Amino acid sequence: MQKKCDRSVQQLRSPVCACCECPLRVSALAYGSLRRLICLMTEPLRPPARQRRTPPIVVALLLQVLGGALTVGTAYLLATVGLMLPPLGAAFTTGVYAALLGRAARLDAWWMVIQLCFAPLVVLVSAASLPPGIWIALFAVLLAVYWSTFRTQVPLYLSSTKVRQALVPLLPPGRFTFMDVGSGVGGVLTDLSAARGDGEYHGIESAPFPWLVSWLRIRIGGHRNCHAHLGSLWNQDLAPYDVVFAYLSPVPMAALWAKVRREMRPGTTFISNSFTVTAAAPDRVVAVDDLHQSRLYIWTQR
Repeated sequence: MQKKCDRSVQQLRSPVCACCECPLRVSALAYGSLRRLICLMTEPLRPPARQRRTPPIVVALLLQVLGGALTVGTAYLLATVGLMLPPLGAAFTTGVYAALLGRAARLDAWWMVIQLCFAPLVVLVSAASLPPGIWIALFAVLLAVYWSTFRTQVPLYLSSTKVRQALVPLLPPGRFTFMDVGSGVGGVLTDLSAARGDGEYHGIESAPFPWLVSWLRIRIGGHRNCHAHLGSLWNQDLAPYDVVFAYLSPVPMAALWAKVRREMRPGTTFISNSFTVTAAAPDRVVAVDDLHQSRLYIWTQR
């Protein structure tokens, strides 16, 4: 992977001005940031075993197209008996078809809501005649926040305040190291840092905007024992950490558990918020009385 990144940024080593063929002076900071961004675009965000699976968003989009085709056929049949399908009615029909097809394709239940509402919302928003710049800005924000969701199939989940509080008594006594894989905007890191100042807290996040928020949150808050890293959890070695915490989704849990078993040391602790693994029963389960009735699944490595 490093060789691939090096090839991707090779042309940045000696950039040349087209007008006078003189070398351009690129600051070390700008070069380093751009190099890291290119590496992030080429490094795997999912374990290799899942790289070849079609992402659900692609399946959902194809089903929307198929639902639209079925709606065209439905409109034609209605026209033969003198009935016209209005735009919003056609959009809703497309959503119904797409949701039913998604059910048949075994997409997760929350995709059914998206499939049903997508086309009607497009029609309603199009009727609002909003300036084009709003859509460009919205796309840029969504891209920054959900940068890696397309490939990882891990949405941006934020642990509740009560979950963070429940984590405090689970931390080991004395000095320890903590890693949050998929650290989002850094709330877990900063809250635990405030509660247990004797720990060293690290978080890794692949989406640029949440990582930036967490980095600023740590710097502004003066959390000297917190560190926010931009990158993929699959490239992060878990061996140095006494506690590893995850709040991801059901999709990567089997691969993450294999990574935990392969890399974490005996006696260390793996904690998963809400999502368990089928390969091994947790040693302990902590119920959290928050809005989602979260559960913390805890495994001690042996």
